[in-house]
Amino acid sequence: MSIRIAGTNIPENKRIEYALTAIYGIGVSLSRKILTDKKINFETRLKELSEEKINDIRNYIEKNFKIEGELKREISSNIKRLKDIRSYRGTRHIKRLPARGQRTKTNNRTLRGNVRVTMGSGKKKADKK
Repeated sequence: MSIRIAGTNIPENKRIEYALTAIYGIGVSLSRKILTDKKINFETRLKELSEEKINDIRNYIEKNFKIEGELKREISSNIKRLKDIRSYRGTRHIKRLPARGQRTKTNNRTLRGNVRVTMGSGKKKADKK
């Protein structure tokens, strides 16, 4: 039996404070806030909770927080707005470069892709005689 909250399968055998982080938009701190509001111990496992408590958590999350698709849509619309107004951050997004002031001479392989342009990177191996 897998438990679904906001369209995401939640691991049952993890502690609930970490299990809720499987939902996009919920981290550990927000998970702890939800559990303190609902007066649930952080140590409990999801499989130990009653169906009533799980539904209570599900309704609370869906009512009070932007998560999953709604959050992703909002983030992408914010980035699109930055691109449309041609702000500095928007142009960095257009060029697929870091937008938050990181250095780019080295250490931006994640964004640009692991393409190395150095002397020996594209060199073919010499045939053995």
